[in-house]
Amino acid sequence: MASSMVVPVIDVQNDTFNELWPAMILAIKTSSFVALDTELSGLGNRKSLLAESIEDRYKAICHAARSRSILSLGFACYKKLDDKAADTYLVQVYNLTLLCSEEYIIEPQSVQFLVQHGFDFNKQYAHGIPYCKGNNKAESDDQGVHIRALFTELLRARKPLVLHNGLIDMAFLYQSFYAHLPDRLTTFTADLSEMFPAGIYDTKYVTEFELRLTASYLEYAYKKCKLDSSRRGTSGGTEPHVQLHFCQYAGQMSSYVDYRVCPAVGSVEGQTDICPRFSAFGWCSNGSECLLSHDTDLIILQDEKDLGNKRTKRKRRKEKRKGKGEAAEDGAPQHKIPHMAVDLQETPDEKQGAESSSEKGSLMDTQQNEREKTDIEGNGVSQDNTLEITPTTDDNAKTNTNGGEESRTKDGGSEKLSEKSSKTEQKKNADSGSHRAGFDAFMTGYIFAHSCTLNKKKGVEAVGKEEEEESWVPSCLNKVYLSGKSAPLNVVKSTFSKSSKAHVAKMEMVWGKKV
Repeated sequence: MASSMVVPVIDVQNDTFNELWPAMILAIKTSSFVALDTELSGLGNRKSLLAESIEDRYKAICHAARSRSILSLGFACYKKLDDKAADTYLVQVYNLTLLCSEEYIIEPQSVQFLVQHGFDFNKQYAHGIPYCKGNNKAESDDQGVHIRALFTELLRARKPLVLHNGLIDMAFLYQSFYAHLPDRLTTFTADLSEMFPAGIYDTKYVTEFELRLTASYLEYAYKKCKLDSSRRGTSGGTEPHVQLHFCQYAGQMSSYVDYRVCPAVGSVEGQTDICPRFSAFGWCSNGSECLLSHDTDLIILQDEKDLGNKRTKRKRRKEKRKGKGEAAEDGAPQHKIPHMAVDLQETPDEKQGAESSSEKGSLMDTQQNEREKTDIEGNGVSQDNTLEITPTTDDNAKTNTNGGEESRTKDGGSEKLSEKSSKTEQKKNADSGSHRAGFDAFMTGYIFAHSCTLNKKKGVEAVGKEEEEESWVPSCLNKVYLSGKSAPLNVVKSTFSKSSKAHVAKMEMVWGKKV
């Protein structure tokens, strides 16, 4: 059974951004891949976000990204350790509280959900890192110490980018920290393919089409991957499995760290009936008032039990049918709604409790519900339901230069931090919502690391380090999950598409030459 783990999440605010800058840059530059997650102030018309036409979806996403803002940005840097056992990573997790310096819309449903899950708006407006959206305004994106410069450093690092259900995330990142979004989807994907030459991976697509899990919302996928990996590590054999190390933070740095406890998957004994909707989609319109269980651990164990029963029945059927050659249908587990990307039985207005752990655990949960599987029979939050916010902080992000500080984070840590959890005087237990984006990024990265381990087991072994990193999960490279669609969005530059003018200018700045 999986053991408990404690994940350190570094809290980055406006007053600590300069101090933590060197550590963040070092973590990005030395990583093998970077996982990212965001919290948003809203998503707009939910029905449009699930339009049949992908081009229409993109237009709706562009409208949301231009009129809403990123409230929190989380990223997890996974560095493969060559001097350790295979599939061992050093992980550094950051959670940045942001504050858009321009007017933006924030949706009441989003505020309600975020507050219920521990998001501190007082903290955001008092200590959020300011930024401006769209094209460059005051400071240059390649100079100074500010959030847009951090995004530029991410591009320069040329690392694989990992997201979960990431189309909306990528659009918001582009609009918020890069340039105005292009009007056409083909131009957007062409730009992305050049911005991230090492590739983009969507763990939502990975879990659905590569791992083929029973459910694919983030918390479920993470816990299932962690449980499977732990079983491989304790099987007594040589099964490849993910092992993690975390940095040891001391001195002033330790005061910026919150610790997220990841309990081991519990026992199924004595549990109540499972909520079919939450089990399938990671959210339930009844929220905490639901009389059925929303325990992800129980859901995973029950799924495994159902799968075992199904295999047994299939075997018996096969023996009975002997020469008939009839194939048994799989179907969904008894306690589940048949798996589908979009739940058609509830309207977005009814779904306040989004996917449990992240598909965008915040307001995004409304986002997540829609992106993830929201109902498409309603408009969700309408324009009449929105508020325009004008921040009262400085209009421009800080441009202080890096004073040459060295990163205080050093490689090391322990594979399992459960033993250190007893040192409570050194730990602050983060509440369930205060570091959602950072921890969601960590979970996203873990799913990807686990899928890479399984990919190698299939025989996709590489000879050298470079070839190995280029073959993380080849079948999922540059494929972004699309809700309700059987095929992904391919992030490629076709012969019929051109890069946007803003992107060409930005790439010249980033790389020092035209792409």
